[in-house]
Amino acid sequence: MTNALAIWIGIILIALLAADAVLFDWSNANFLARKFLGVLRWMAFWR
Repeated sequence: MTNALAIWIGIILIALLAADAVLFDWSNANFLARKFLGVLRWMAFWR
């Protein structure tokens, strides 16, 4: 991955989080964080 590509991905990620904060009051980020924690717990079980 080049530095330019990493910067663009970072900018897009920050823009999506900002849009979620403004438009949806963090509901999408909260949902994804809870699902990610569930996957982490599931993976820890199989470890």
